[in-house]
Amino acid sequence: SEEEEAEHERIKQLLKKKLGPEYLSQRQGGGGTKLTYIEGWRVINLANEIFGFNGWYTEIKTLEIDFIDQNPETGRFNIGCTAIVRVWLKHGGSHEDVGYGKLENSKSKADALDKCKKEAVTDALKRTLRNFGSVLGNCLYDKHYTAEVSKMKAPKVSRPASS
Repeated sequence: SEEEEAEHERIKQLLKKKLGPEYLSQRQGGGGTKLTYIEGWRVINLANEIFGFNGWYTEIKTLEIDFIDQNPETGRFNIGCTAIVRVWLKHGGSHEDVGYGKLENSKSKADALDKCKKEAVTDALKRTLRNFGSVLGNCLYDKHYTAEVSKMKAPKVSRPASS
């Protein structure tokens, strides 16, 4: 239908856009580098805005514990796990990708497992969503773009006056 074609074109145009600095965060990476990334809650909000809250679905294909090591001297845990997540669109498209979560030197095995599983699923979700387009994070794999956007100031968000 004409309506569906217009919706498809709207989504296609939105997915081509690149993320502005207000969507991005930075953290220390290996070798003294700075990594630019989008937080999980932000990419979920963007997916809801683009596809509609009921226009996309996630499925955890696998969630596996890769290792649980306990230091015999300290009793602390090092844990790593892998997740594969698939994202389906209501109109039939889908992508899937892998994510990883790890925690080192944790006092609690249960807390470490909880954090690792959530981190792996969130990482897999973010990596999967990026396959749909630039605005969902794929632009962050363009080093020229991340170098330029990291120099930009994020616009201030004005808060409504409270009564």
